[in-house]
Amino acid sequence: MDDLVSISWLAANLKAADLVVLDASWHLPTANRDPRQEYAAHHIPGARFFDIEALADHDAATSHMLPSAAAFAAGMEALGVGSDDRIVIYDQSDLHTSARAWFMLRHYGARNVAILDGGLKQWLAEGQPTDSKPPTERPARFAAIEAKGEVVTKDDILRGVGVPLLDARGAARFAGTEPEPRPGMAAGHIPGAKNLPFGALYAEDGRFRSPDELRRAFANAGLDPARPFVATCGSGVTANSLIFAARLLGNRDTRLYDGSWSEWGADPHTPKEQG
Repeated sequence: MDDLVSISWLAANLKAADLVVLDASWHLPTANRDPRQEYAAHHIPGARFFDIEALADHDAATSHMLPSAAAFAAGMEALGVGSDDRIVIYDQSDLHTSARAWFMLRHYGARNVAILDGGLKQWLAEGQPTDSKPPTERPARFAAIEAKGEVVTKDDILRGVGVPLLDARGAARFAGTEPEPRPGMAAGHIPGAKNLPFGALYAEDGRFRSPDELRRAFANAGLDPARPFVATCGSGVTANSLIFAARLLGNRDTRLYDGSWSEWGADPHTPKEQG
C-alpha cells in the first residue's frame, strides 16, 4: 500500500479484512465544529473515529501533545486498530488533520499507513457512499514502540538541531502581523525558521499537489525537500503535512517539534522573531 491512496483504490479495497479506515478530523475551537458529531452524521462505511484530542498527553502544558506509547496502544486497541493492520486515514478538516494521525500511527509502530487523497470531500465528489452506522467491534493488538529521533523538544531547538526549521502556519501568523488564535500568545516565529504554509501543499479539491508542484513549494520557502528538516506549526498538527509531503518526495529524514508555537510562544524566555 502506498503512503497516499486514491478514492478508487479505497473503494476497491474497503471490505478487506486487514484494512482499517479512520476518520481523523479535528478543528480549531474557533471553527465551531464538532468532528465527532460530524463523523456520527456521515462517514465512509466502516470507518472508526480517531480522536486527536483524546489520544494525547493530558498532563502536558500544551494541547494534544503525543501520549505515551502505552496510552496510544490502549487507545488503538479500544478502537479496534492493530499495529499490523493496513490503515487508511481521511479527514473532513480544513487543517488536513489526517497527516497528524498518520504521523502518530507510524511514530508508535504501525508501518502500513496511508492517507486518503482528498479526504471525505473527494470521496463524496466521486459519488462514493457514506453511512452513519457505528463500526463493529474488532479485536486488535497494537504493539506500540515509540520511534526514536522523530520528535524534538524546545530544549533541543534552544541547543540547536543542526537542520532548518520549517513553519507550517500562515504567512501572517509567521510574520507576527496576525494575532495568534490562543489568548495571550506571543506573535512571530522561532528565529531562523522558514515558512511554508501547509495549505500550499494542497490543490483546491483537497488532494495533494503534484510532485513537481510540491518541490516548487519547498523551493519557494527556501528549503530543499530532499534534505533533513524539523517541522513546526501552531500546535504540532499541520506541521505533519510538511513531513508527509516531503515523504512523498522521498525524504525519510524529517522531525517534528511537537510543542510548536503553542509551547514556544507561551514561554517568555524563548527568543522570538517577527517579519
